[in-house]
Amino acid sequence: MMRLVKAGLMFGNLYEVSSPALVERYNRALEHLIGKRTELTEFHIDIAGASPEIAHELGDELYLNPHGANQMFILLSTDQKTAPLLNSQFSTSRHILRQYIEENEDQLFALTAREAVAGELMNSVFKLDEPADLLDINRVEITADTTQAHVAEAEELSGHIDRFMADDDAWWDDVLISEMIELAKRTGNIQRNPVKLESQVFQQGNYFSSHFGGVYVFRDAATPTIVAREDVPGLSDVDIDQVLTFADPEGIANWLRDEGLSQLIVQRPSEASALIIRQKMDFIVVSTAADQGHDLSTLSRQNMRSLERRYANQLPPEFTGLMEVWRWASLGGRVPKLGPSHPAFFYALRGSQHKDRDLVNMLLSDLSRLDFRQLFICHKPLFYEAYRAWPDDKKEFVVRFLEQEYAMDKAGAREALFGSEPSMSEEVPTPTRIQPDISTSGSMTRIVDDELVVVDVETGWRNRSAEAKPYISPWGKPQKRSRSKDRNRR
Repeated sequence: MMRLVKAGLMFGNLYEVSSPALVERYNRALEHLIGKRTELTEFHIDIAGASPEIAHELGDELYLNPHGANQMFILLSTDQKTAPLLNSQFSTSRHILRQYIEENEDQLFALTAREAVAGELMNSVFKLDEPADLLDINRVEITADTTQAHVAEAEELSGHIDRFMADDDAWWDDVLISEMIELAKRTGNIQRNPVKLESQVFQQGNYFSSHFGGVYVFRDAATPTIVAREDVPGLSDVDIDQVLTFADPEGIANWLRDEGLSQLIVQRPSEASALIIRQKMDFIVVSTAADQGHDLSTLSRQNMRSLERRYANQLPPEFTGLMEVWRWASLGGRVPKLGPSHPAFFYALRGSQHKDRDLVNMLLSDLSRLDFRQLFICHKPLFYEAYRAWPDDKKEFVVRFLEQEYAMDKAGAREALFGSEPSMSEEVPTPTRIQPDISTSGSMTRIVDDELVVVDVETGWRNRSAEAKPYISPWGKPQKRSRSKDRNRR
């Protein structure tokens, strides 16, 4: 993993803790939260204050996230807001924590100038024992204070001041006045410099969780749905309209389409779109060559085609399917006819412009893992997991590519791959959602042999459709060839 670290592709943008004062503040906060201290004199921390060096020292990557359910945090500086969140168990945790820091930045800046702020992202679940527990996480409440309880004492002092101002006999209450003086010594002038943290409750919304093998929860969709990598025990008992697994790509494709959550990368012949598909094909060629033991140290774009020809017989169906899309995008001609069951299908999709676009792209990258660039951008934990199993030649090539071609222009690469970011001044586009007709029981809409049909299913499935409509390829109707042209081709 050191290649990634040296290239700034792992543990990048962490906040450095090197001064004795900051180390001591961190230790006080760490002892306050988990009863432990670090012997390190220098280390780096993420947005939540978790340090990879301290995790190694303690032998616990989740030392600030017990059971992966309630993320604790230590803030030494508001500059931590730009750092990543390491070993996150929920895709929403970093966004919630950053929003909390930004909404309380002035207060946190004043507090961290003299002491560390320690807190927790609390929900109603302390430990997830079964998949149904995921739906119990509706809101996240943030509780935070310094290790010396400056916020709590400021709130107590504020109450004393209100009582003093309202009670005519308060001037004669020596105990009240004495308490106010002692509190003010520790909090300072809270009327001139209020110490109060706002916006402590956040909605969880749609999210990904690494629990139970990896689960995508879309409860805000028109058809609330869970998409899981595997059919783990208890998954079918979750109280939600629809449960899908990666073993049902047609069901996932249908749902993404009906919810308006995905779109084609290539919607019409286009050189720009063709280039994206071509790069995805190149990544598949690299993976194939690496698996065959090919030396990739001198590989460049110029000799990629020769590598493609050399391993033509070993290339997987993902490559041949994307080749159809690339030909149509760059040369025109026959429209590709890829169904959801084709291994290349999800490589040709991206999230449409809506508030959960990043989550959908995360799901799509999970379904198209040979595209290492999209995996790195959208699903870093999964990228790091895959990276560990790659041969050294592939690791070297991937790091070189990401460092030289992606890291140099991250914003431009993301825009080319996923489209423009929604404007901050505009309302986030709402996905087009098609409500299913549930008047027919005991049946389900599925793609079978490239047609959308109604299939009988066991009791317990939901999201049923009454009418079976012909399956329409997302690329449109393929062009018909004339018999004479077919004879000439033969």
